[in-house]
Amino acid sequence: QVQLVESGGGLVQAGGSLRLSCAAPRSIFIVNTMGWYRQAPGKQREIVAAITSGGSTTYGVPVKGRFTISKDNTKNTLYLQMNSLKPEDTAVYYCTAQRGGSWLLGYWGQGTQVTVSS
Repeated sequence: QVQLVESGGGLVQAGGSLRLSCAAPRSIFIVNTMGWYRQAPGKQREIVAAITSGGSTTYGVPVKGRFTISKDNTKNTLYLQMNSLKPEDTAVYYCTAQRGGSWLLGYWGQGTQVTVSS
């Protein structure tokens, strides 16, 4: 069973920063496109950012310019640096890896809570 393990969530004031980490099995990490999704209460899950095995990145519109996705191939770890946080960024953040080109059929972590206070 593939396990993705997130860490780094917490409570922060608006304007602050947090960095999320996700440890993944190397077999997944070096091959699959990986990313971060988030889900706020009462809302659908949405893509935050993604990074391909080659390092190309994409971002959701609400976070573009504020969040940075990166990965450390030596540590098999995915990161999400979140700056200038807003209350609307409050959500459970999930680390995920595509399988067969699909997020839906991919691998998911258990999620980590990020709460931004105003």
